[in-house]
Amino acid sequence: MSCWDTIADYGLRSLGYGERLLPRSDFTLCQQFTLIGSGMIWNIYFGTLALVSGFILATAVAMAKAAHNPWLRKPAEWFVFVFRGSPLFIQFFFAYFLFLSLKSSYPVLAPLTAAALGALIVLFLNTAAYSAEIFFGALQSIPKGDVEAADAYGMAGWSRFRRVIWPTMLRLGWPAYTNEAIFLFHATTLVFFSGFPTTKQQGDALYYANYFADKTFNPFIPYPILAGYFILLTLVIITIFGRVNAHLNRHLPQAGRSRIRLRPQLIR
Repeated sequence: MSCWDTIADYGLRSLGYGERLLPRSDFTLCQQFTLIGSGMIWNIYFGTLALVSGFILATAVAMAKAAHNPWLRKPAEWFVFVFRGSPLFIQFFFAYFLFLSLKSSYPVLAPLTAAALGALIVLFLNTAAYSAEIFFGALQSIPKGDVEAADAYGMAGWSRFRRVIWPTMLRLGWPAYTNEAIFLFHATTLVFFSGFPTTKQQGDALYYANYFADKTFNPFIPYPILAGYFILLTLVIITIFGRVNAHLNRHLPQAGRSRIRLRPQLIR
């Protein structure tokens, strides 16, 4: 079997298309690159949807945490505390058994026990909590002169938030938020090793890398391939977020612009 045939058979296997049976022997580099790359589709799916939806919730939670009203501030503080204070793997574990309990009482909620939806909700809430803390810190760092200038121009309410507070918050918090986005995509590798089951062996990239490591008793081929895919993904994220960062800081002199720097979080 040529490498092109392998790609045709296994390129979309993580989505349930193509060859159903996994290779059993005589593993080739093409098979490992193809199947691990196929699994990356799930990692990109989880990371992208959780990041986009989590960004919206994070902005709302950050604003609520900065509010003077305790009915808004306290729930936001506890939300951030719970999801930042507990390990992500444990959140996956408890969420799966919670959704499993709900499924027994309400069968219509059965999709929540599948990784495609249930794990996505956990990632969405987790990244929203971390991002909310980043944006809250950025809100606290907004120069008072900017807000006073907006008041002097007669801006108030939504207009002041949209034109002054929100853009400044993003500009100040974007470098740290970039690192959160990178970590979120790396954290997607925990999905299929948590409580959420894998159906028809349709796992993510780490699932297939672990499969080849177990079958060949040689982890020094599949895991570096997996690392290479994530390094490429990280470069894409840095490029996209770097362009957004340049756009947010386009009004500043070149020397005064904040730069995106990769700062890996070894422990979370």
